Amino acid sequence: MQPALTNQLNNAFTLFLSLLVEAIPFLLLGVLFSGLLLGFVDERKLVARIPRNPLLGALVGSSIGFLFPVCECGNVPVARRLLMQGVPAPVAIGFLLAAPTINPVVIWATWIAFRDQPEIVVLRVVFSLVTATIIGWVFSAQKDLRPLLQPEVARAIPLPKPDFSEQELVQAKTSALLQSGTFMLGMPGGPMPIESLLQEDWKPLKTGKTDKSSKFFSMFHRVSKQRLRLLLDSMVQELRELGGVLVIGSAIAAIIQVAAPRELILNLGQGPVSSIFAMLILGAVVSICSTVDAFFALSFAATFTSGSLLAFLVFGPMIDLKGIGLMLSIFRGRAVIYLMVLAAQLTFLMTLAVNLYLG
Repeated sequence: MQPALTNQLNNAFTLFLSLLVEAIPFLLLGVLFSGLLLGFVDERKLVARIPRNPLLGALVGSSIGFLFPVCECGNVPVARRLLMQGVPAPVAIGFLLAAPTINPVVIWATWIAFRDQPEIVVLRVVFSLVTATIIGWVFSAQKDLRPLLQPEVARAIPLPKPDFSEQELVQAKTSALLQSGTFMLGMPGGPMPIESLLQEDWKPLKTGKTDKSSKFFSMFHRVSKQRLRLLLDSMVQELRELGGVLVIGSAIAAIIQVAAPRELILNLGQGPVSSIFAMLILGAVVSICSTVDAFFALSFAATFTSGSLLAFLVFGPMIDLKGIGLMLSIFRGRAVIYLMVLAAQLTFLMTLAVNLYLG
C-alpha cells in the first residue's frame, strides 16, 4: 500500500506541476491584456461601441476572442476588466465563456487534431458560440449584476447615471472627479482625465516659446510614467489574486485525476447519453488547456461517440476546476453555479442531438 500511495502522490504532484506550467503563461497573457485594457483603452469609447441589444451584445462578446487569443486561464482577468470598465454583462460573460474556444490558436489546434473529422472542428466553434451567446443573453435579465459579483468587482463597476436636475448637472460638470474615467491629480487647473493627456491631437502650442514646449514634454513624460505604473500595479494585483486560486484549482484537479477510477469513465463511453455525461465530467475534472485539449480528446475518439467528444471540447474550456476557482474571483458562488448549470444543459442538448443524428 505504501509504494502505491507514494506513486499516487508523485503522479498527483506531477499533474499539478504540469497544469501550472501549462496554465501560467496563458494567465500571464490574460493579465497583460487586462492591464492594457485598463491603461490604454478608453472605457467610455469601448462601451459606446458595444451593441445595446443584449442578444447582439452577447454575440459580439462571444466573438471577440479572435482579438484576445487567451485560454480558460487568461480569459478571466480580461472579462473582469471588461466588467470593471462598464461593458454590459452579456458582452463580458459571452467573452468569458467563448474566448477559450473562439480564438484562432484553439481552432487551428482542433483542426490539426481532427483534420479527418472536420465536422468536429466546425461544430465545436458553433456550439461554443451558441452556448456563450445564450448564457450571456440570459444574464442580461439581471438588470444590476452587482449582487452576483464579488464585492471588490462590484465596487469597481461604474454606477448607472442618475437623473440630475439642471442645477445638479451644472454642479457635477464643475467637479471632474464626479465624471467617469481615470483622472490625474495635481495637474494645473485641477484633475484631468488621463485620456485627454494622451490624445494624439494634443499637440504643444507652436508659439515659439521654449518653456511651454518643455512643460508639455515634461507633463507627457510624467503621465507616461504614471500610466506604466498603473499598468504594472494592476498586473501585480491581479496575478496575486488569480495566481492563488489557480494553484488551489490545479491542486484539486490533480488529486481528482489521480483518485478517479478511469475504467469507470471509459465504460460509460458507449451510450449516446452516458458518454456525454462521462465527457462532461471528464472535461471539468482534467482541467486541460483549450489549446491542447483537442489532442487529449483525440485519444478517446475510437471508444467515445462524436457527441461526447464535442461535449468535452465545448464544456471543458468553459467550466473546469481551474476555471471555477478563477471565476470565483469575479462572481459569487451562486452565479458560478448558474453558469455551470446553463453551460452543461446547453452542451448536453446540442451534443445529444449530434449523437442521435450521427448515430
